[in-house]
Amino acid sequence: MTIKSSASTNEDGKIKNTSPVPMDEADLQVELGLRPKMLSEYIGQEEIKNNLAYLMESARIRKEPLDHILLHGPPGLGKTTLANIIAREIKSNLKVTSGPALEKQGDIASIITNLKENDVLFIDEIHRLKPQIEEMLYSAMEDFAIDIMIGKGPAAKSMRLKLPRFTLVGATTKISMLSSPLRDRFGVVYKLQFYSLDEIREIIMRSASKLSVKLNADAAGLIARSSRQTPRIANRLLKRVRDYATVHKKNSIDLDMAGQCLALMGIDEMGLEETDRQLLRTIIDNFRGGPVGLNTLAAAISDDEATIEEVYEPYLLQKGLLERTNRGRIVTTKAYHHLNLKI
Repeated sequence: MTIKSSASTNEDGKIKNTSPVPMDEADLQVELGLRPKMLSEYIGQEEIKNNLAYLMESARIRKEPLDHILLHGPPGLGKTTLANIIAREIKSNLKVTSGPALEKQGDIASIITNLKENDVLFIDEIHRLKPQIEEMLYSAMEDFAIDIMIGKGPAAKSMRLKLPRFTLVGATTKISMLSSPLRDRFGVVYKLQFYSLDEIREIIMRSASKLSVKLNADAAGLIARSSRQTPRIANRLLKRVRDYATVHKKNSIDLDMAGQCLALMGIDEMGLEETDRQLLRTIIDNFRGGPVGLNTLAAAISDDEATIEEVYEPYLLQKGLLERTNRGRIVTTKAYHHLNLKI
């Protein structure tokens, strides 16, 4: 068992999560192996891919580093994967860190002063950078230089260090929390969109091939419909279905086998988990379908308000199962039909 650590990277520059979540070494290698390594292998996000291709080709012709790139969107859509692909496509080294891992100016200074010409620096969750670290990035991004203080008290003086020309790739799930001065210093800003059902199905079939799993089209379609239009969730469900088939000594996965596994995990065809359904049923049973205030709802399901707003609600709102009004949350007719309940 290994612990993934935030500030370290492996030789390929692949990111290791900030939070100390235990992960089996085999699972980690499988996860990294499923990620596409080149832009041609990347499925979905066609507009971003086309723009990136032109951006990288232009930089290659001009023999200049790429402009700084900001990637934003919900978690699991491929921001980290794109950062790895960018570094590989331009044949540069990738240095990886995250916003919460950078606690003082010396942390970011030690990283950027060790960069080489055309290197790519990837900062995940960049909206969580401390203000003093952001300020140091301003001159590093614009002028490729940083100012450091030497000495203390009246004798202290500022010295400017020149930096090699590098590319900063930032990733965030909350672009609104990024300060305007930092956001404006990125030359390119891309928003990753949720994937279509066909794209998710294609990703699942590609991952099944990588995992040497025999998966028929119907099973892939069921997993795709349950994946919340998110590649990370699709790959996670595929691996759990593979485990279920392995235990039952099945060499191939059909619709019935995939359905049994998803039912065992409490996931339905719309991708709702038991907590999602509990939230909807609580509003229906306890509050006649709403409206109900967020704090009241949080108390009713024994959860905190931030978790409901940031984890459960976005997908329920996206699928049209829940409405957010000035008076509170309201369950929609579509939710009643999905739960097989009378209005």
